[in-house]
Amino acid sequence: MPTATKEAAKGTNDALGTGRRKTSVARVRIRAGSGQILINKRPFDEYFKIPQDRNVVAAPLDYAEIRSDVDVNIRVHGGGSTGQAGACMQGVARALIAFDAELETKLRESNYLTRDSRMKERKKPGLHGARRGTQFSKR
Repeated sequence: MPTATKEAAKGTNDALGTGRRKTSVARVRIRAGSGQILINKRPFDEYFKIPQDRNVVAAPLDYAEIRSDVDVNIRVHGGGSTGQAGACMQGVARALIAFDAELETKLRESNYLTRDSRMKERKKPGLHGARRGTQFSKR
């Protein structure tokens, strides 16, 4: 008899996905359930106060019309609230593909799987910021 993994022993069918945006990283776990979304062990509405961020996180679930059928557990760290919301969105989309592979083309067409690669530009030596130099003085 083959050795069973911990997940098989528990009988859980969790789908995992990782999302990244700026310096934020989100680890997402989706399982069949009642539509509950937890972020860092806190309710969805309590963690993201800005409605725009809540809409971004839930967008892949709403687009796939599966929001009320799954429970989502997210661990996110790094960055600010907007970066974390973007990381959660990508993580949820990737976990949805692991949950139901038929959703991939639908999610890919709407750019939920595309990594937003925009990062902060590094500061260069001799400058005040990435591009800002010293103020010119005529005398």
